[in-house]
Amino acid sequence: MSVPLTLLGLLARGRPTHGYDLKRDYDEHFANGKPLPYGQVYSTLGRLARDGKVVGGEAEPGDGPDRKRYAITDLGRAEVMAWLGQTVEPEPHLQTVLFSKVVLALMLGEDAAGYLDAQRAAHLQRMRELTELKRTGPLVDALLADYGLFHLEADLRWIELTSARLTALAHAVS
Repeated sequence: MSVPLTLLGLLARGRPTHGYDLKRDYDEHFANGKPLPYGQVYSTLGRLARDGKVVGGEAEPGDGPDRKRYAITDLGRAEVMAWLGQTVEPEPHLQTVLFSKVVLALMLGEDAAGYLDAQRAAHLQRMRELTELKRTGPLVDALLADYGLFHLEADLRWIELTSARLTALAHAVS
């Protein structure tokens, strides 16, 4: 996920917003995908302002630190709209860390089957967590959980297939 473009998208809703409120909006809609620290919100807003994609208003005094409201510029709006119109490219590389570990374990005479069993258990645990999120969370979280579950299901299918072919794979890579 592109944090700068996501923050621009939140600002594109049309109202100037404090960094604190942007963080809260991000957490409400996207935090289960990738956590975003407050410091990253403000450093990203600083870069977006430097690049002319947002403008920060005057600091507003309050009970805590002075806060600025940020607004998206025409340049920022054009960038986020162009980004929204682009398709997300499917992963171009077939090799993953999971695949690499299995092949290397076989090459080194290590326990690839044990590794696949442990990975299966880790995937199943994550699936239980996502299923609970889907069951108890709002629609945004449920859809994100579905996305993760489908990817985990594909990984599990690959783990099962690879487990069944370990002997042949060991011969192929030795």
